[in-house]
Order: sequence, then structure tokens, then C-alpha cells
Amino acid sequence: MPSTIIDSAIFGNIFSTDAMRAVWSDENRTRQYLLIEEKLALVQGRLGIIPQEAADEIIRNCDLAKIDMAKLRAQTERIGYPVLGVVSQLNALCRDKLGEYCHWGATTQDITDTATVLQIRQALALIDEDLAAVSKAMAKLARDHRDTPMAGRSNLQQAVPVTFGYKMAGLLAAVERHRERLSQLRPRVLMGEFAGAAGTLASIESGAMETQEALMRELGLAQPLIAWHTVRDTIAEVGAFLGLVGGTLGKLSMDVKLMMQTEVGEVYEPYAHGRGSSSTMPQKRNPISSCYIHAGISVVRQHAAALMDAMMADHERSTGPWEIEWIVLPEAFCLLAGALKQARYVLEGLEVDAAQMRANLDMTHGLIVSEAVMMGLGRHIGREYAHDLVYDICREALRQKRPLLDLLAENAEISAHMTRAQLAELCDPSNYLGQAGVMVDRVLASLKD
Repeated sequence: MPSTIIDSAIFGNIFSTDAMRAVWSDENRTRQYLLIEEKLALVQGRLGIIPQEAADEIIRNCDLAKIDMAKLRAQTERIGYPVLGVVSQLNALCRDKLGEYCHWGATTQDITDTATVLQIRQALALIDEDLAAVSKAMAKLARDHRDTPMAGRSNLQQAVPVTFGYKMAGLLAAVERHRERLSQLRPRVLMGEFAGAAGTLASIESGAMETQEALMRELGLAQPLIAWHTVRDTIAEVGAFLGLVGGTLGKLSMDVKLMMQTEVGEVYEPYAHGRGSSSTMPQKRNPISSCYIHAGISVVRQHAAALMDAMMADHERSTGPWEIEWIVLPEAFCLLAGALKQARYVLEGLEVDAAQMRANLDMTHGLIVSEAVMMGLGRHIGREYAHDLVYDICREALRQKRPLLDLLAENAEISAHMTRAQLAELCDPSNYLGQAGVMVDRVLASLKD
């Protein structure tokens, strides 16, 4: 009976995806064990390390359909590791004791680690697809809203005007950096393990390094320079990458939640009948996907830290930190897959209310462009003096609840240098967007595909 949010029949496809769960399933893990044993027998038969007849028999029986999964569960509970159970069943399937040549020179961790790397390769391919889709959706929003003015915010207060395209382009740039990180980490992370009991391959008298090289070539993995049984930086790097991606998705979800507030109302998650409604408040439209993203990626970040803990392994084969990876790596991938799925849903159907963005810009009656006024006046009376003068006028505008433009135009010291029309130009938020559009264009121009 499923008991976690990832495997839940109710919540499972909210917090994860079928495709990512399949990668980390018992069946797929066992399939990778069998693939490695098959390729090991193939290579060792070719090199003459084991009899070709044995290699052929082992290869013939490396079939997931032939593995008794219930028996494997019992074997694993008794032994402590599933690889030995798989090898035992595979041995029994082979005729004339030819299965004794299965797993020749390998150790449990060789097969386990290499299978994990094969699963990581499959999982990263899914992450890559989702990141590409997220990038595409963000790029469209950045392009469509390059010049859509809105309030930039600092400490949750209106700061200076920006554009919604600028906001999206900032996130897009981060997503593109993640895609670059992914391409950079693959050569380091997608590295197999075949090193024997303490990493020296002493159990194979001749052809040890040739076996290792050929096995990795068959699996499409990099050959390690040296055993990494207890040097786990590459696995931790994967966790760090997942945490970084999650952090960017969390930033997206946070901004969407804040912009969906009733008092703000600038964007909305895609509408679906009944989605986000309350059991008692019919008017509600809650940021459902953003909440799921926030929850999922918060756990991913904790799992990234746990993978750092797993690096502190003892000697050449460790006494426990390794198993941390078994627990958290699948969950981290599954939860991030769910967060990416929700992010795609939000971005591909996001409702943008440009009129409300403009209304929010105007709600302070010009105060949001006080910096623009200060800089404009600074040319005439000095920046610091202009700052203090505009500061005092802003306080008065708040007290009197009048437009900033009116008080500026009424000030004799200011009107001596600038007309009301000139001040009106300074007080228009759409005239104070700086290089936002240029920066959006730069991000869009940098996209590889």
C-alpha cells in the first residue's frame, strides 16, 4: 500500500510524474542491475576472462521477466542488498553451473552505483525536457510582455517600474544557466563503477582495466580514473543541481502567489473549473500549483543537504552514509519532476492582467517614480539636495492624499527649473523603465534553441 506523497494514488501525479517514478521503480532498478551483469558477461567473455559459453548463458538469462520480485524482496531483507539476490537468482537460472561466472570480479557496490548512474542519466533526460519546456514558456512571456510596465518591488513595497517581460527574463536567464549546468555535469556524473572489494580490482588477475573500460563503453558511461566507492562528490553534485533548479522554481512560485493576491491581482494561474476554490468561500481562486511547487522544492533542498552528508564516508567501503542516497535521491528527482510539471502548467497558461499592472503603478499617484523626479531635478539643483526635497514632498503628498505631480508643480523651487509638462513626463511610470527592454532582448538573444 503506497504511503508516501510520491506514490500516493491521490497525490502522486500532483507531486511527481509517472515517467520519473518509473525511472526510480524497483523494476527499473533491477533492470539496470541485469543490464550491467549482461554487459559485464559480454565483455569478459570477449576478453577470455570467463568462458564464452558462460557469458552466453548469463546474457540469455538477464531478463527482468525471469526475476521473482517477491523472492528478491525476501532476499534483500535477509541479506541487506538487492544485488546479491539478483545475482543469486541469475545464477540459478543458468544451466550447468555456468551462472557461477556471473558478477565475476565485481562487488555489490559496483553494480549498485553503476545502476544508480544509469537511472540518473534517465532522470536527467526527463529534467532536461522539462527545463526546455519551461524555458520556452518563459521566453514567450518575456517576449510578449517586453514592454508591459508593472511595479518593481523591494521589501514587498513598490520600488520603481519594471516590465513583466523583464521579470520573466530574469527567471529565464536562471533556467538557461541550469540547462548549461546540466550539460556540464553530465560528463562528471555519468561515470560508472567497476572496482572490486576495495577498489583495486585485485580479484581479476589480468584484463581488469580492459574489462572496466569495455564495460563502461558498452553502457555509454565514462570510465573512472579511480574507484569512487566512498568519494561521493558526483552524486552530491546531482543533488546540488536539483536544489538549484528547485530554488528557481520556488522563486517563480513565490512571485506568482504574491501577484495573485486579491489586493494585487496582476497574474493568475490557468483557470480550470473548480481549481483553487475553497470549501467555504466560493470567491476564492487559490494559487494551487505554486503551493505544490513551494512544498516540493523545499524538500528537494533538504535532500540536497542530505546528499552532502552522504559524502562523509569511512575508509574504502563505508558503514552507512551510502544508504542515505538510496532514500533521498529518488525522492529528490521525483519531487523536482512534480515541481517542473506544475511550473510548466503555470507558465504555459498564465493569465496576465496588464491593465491591473498599470493600475497598481498608478495607485501611489506618482510616488513610484520619485527616483525619476529626483534624478531629473538633480541636474538643476544637485542629486542630494533633490533627494531631500522630493522626500519631503512625497511625505506631504501622502499626508494630503494628492498626486505627486500637483505638489511638485506647486513648489516654487522646482517650477523655477521645470514646467508641469516636463514634470508630468518624469511622473509617467512607462517613461522610467530604464534598460529593461534591452535586457529582455539580451536574454532572448542568448537562447540556444
